[in-house]
Amino acid sequence: MSAVATSPVRICDVTGRRIHRSAEQLVKANAVVAVVALLVGIIAALLLVLTRWQAVHLLPPTWYYRLLGVHGMNMLIFFIIFFEMAVLWFAATVLLNARPAAPRLGWVNFGVMLLGSLMVEWAQWSGRADVLYTSYPPLKAHPVFYLGVILFAVGALLVTCQFFATLVIARRERTYEGSLPLVVYGAMTAAIIAVITLVHGAMTYIPTFLWSIGLIAMPDPQVYRMLWWALGHSAQQINVAAMVAIWYMLGALTVGAVVLNEKVSRSAFVLYILFISMASAHHLLVDPGFGPAWKIVNTSYFMYMAVLASMVHGFTVPAGMELGMRLRGYTDGLFGWLRRAPWGDPGFSSLVLSVVVFGFVGGITGVTLGTEQINIIAHNTMRIPGHFHSTVVSGTALAFMGATYYLLPLVFRRRVAFWKLARIQPYLFSGGMLLLVLGMTFAGSFGVPRRHWDISFSQAPFDVPFNPAVDIFLAVMGIGGIIAFLGGLSFILIAVKSVFFGEPLPEITRGVEMHGVPRGLTHPPVHAPDADERNAALHDPARGIAGATPGTLVLVAVFLLAFVVYYFANWKLLSFLWKIG
Repeated sequence: MSAVATSPVRICDVTGRRIHRSAEQLVKANAVVAVVALLVGIIAALLLVLTRWQAVHLLPPTWYYRLLGVHGMNMLIFFIIFFEMAVLWFAATVLLNARPAAPRLGWVNFGVMLLGSLMVEWAQWSGRADVLYTSYPPLKAHPVFYLGVILFAVGALLVTCQFFATLVIARRERTYEGSLPLVVYGAMTAAIIAVITLVHGAMTYIPTFLWSIGLIAMPDPQVYRMLWWALGHSAQQINVAAMVAIWYMLGALTVGAVVLNEKVSRSAFVLYILFISMASAHHLLVDPGFGPAWKIVNTSYFMYMAVLASMVHGFTVPAGMELGMRLRGYTDGLFGWLRRAPWGDPGFSSLVLSVVVFGFVGGITGVTLGTEQINIIAHNTMRIPGHFHSTVVSGTALAFMGATYYLLPLVFRRRVAFWKLARIQPYLFSGGMLLLVLGMTFAGSFGVPRRHWDISFSQAPFDVPFNPAVDIFLAVMGIGGIIAFLGGLSFILIAVKSVFFGEPLPEITRGVEMHGVPRGLTHPPVHAPDADERNAALHDPARGIAGATPGTLVLVAVFLLAFVVYYFANWKLLSFLWKIG
């Protein structure tokens, strides 16, 4: 008995895979810290949204800008990247049946990341780093802030190197057959982008740290901005690659989704690697130091290749879910497969809502706002945070939440606490975020500034009148923010109760419903006995892809129509402002 308890490996009773306990502990540690960072971030978010809601206007200016920096670092860096480190350990070991590379070093690197994040938190909360998330010179923070970011980045970079080393071990020991599974391939894409991102982070923060301690002169602000956005924007593309990998994983776990074409999906991941960093130039479209040719090339031709990758995944993921459901026998009508889907499974609802909000809202607004001419009327308005709250917050966070509902039973061996609340939590969070995003976007369309603490400019010698509709949109934003806060807090409550005080999970028996366990684990989606014949028929060249996934094609047509309308409306607005036509 003791030998079993001390065994370095256990066999998962659901997947049958070997799980190395050392890697499992690293997954747990990174995931727990990620949730703590999420808690700090959403508390700051609530206070910020109640300040930008002009009718409430909660915080004084000092604390507003201070918490804006705290919110950015915790949500965009600490929460996301700690969770991504958990994803890397999970993908490289559990999904490949592989032993982890140097797990003791993994704990050292985790400690370095944790130390760096605590240093940043101390500097920000103590008022020594009121430089916002971007920390543009000549704003200068305490050296501890820059050193903390550097330590965090170094720790994350070393974990990424361990991920690659684990892939080498898996290949040498032949723990899997054929090419890398698509989910692991997506995680590898995120890791490659992470290396590119963190190198740019070193090029940004090491000189800034040396400047903060007086060893060198202030870095050139224009050069700093260009290098920083190669970090700041690309860091979010690590999230996108990891998010898409989780989409594929959740699709398979919840509805038996299949991959339509492995080569196409893998090629889309490669496009992320090649072009996503260049797309960071769209943050510099209003900077006078860069020529129009550089801006147009980076934010159109290169960025569109990265957009193409997202559009490929935006089709293949739902199409794979539809095909998986049809192969299970749900073939009635265009959307019978969608109607019969497991909407009460929080993993599935998180997946679908992540795809919809990220694609329909974040994707459409991102491409539009990344156009040089349109960007000039939107860059410093609330339309910009409206966009990235629909991508990083709504899309990425929802995907991570959905994955957590499966990691709790599989890795933490706990039932999901407050199961009834867990089943509605994705709807609560996504609904609040959608209201928040719409309120921000429409308020920004009326010129509400992006960063200013007080849009009434009450102490200024001039008056800036806004359309009365702005008050309505800010109220929508505020109400949405409160609902999203409750949704995020519910997730944290569920995760903390499950991990630290949750009911231990007995062995999962297939076919037996278990309270607090997603149905995808107790009743794994299995294709019908005649699925092979049906799959061959659906992929008959004479029928084409339309015969395989007709419902998804209708949804894609709706997406493209919404895209065209929104894009045209922005050009029309631009023509009004420029007095053209």
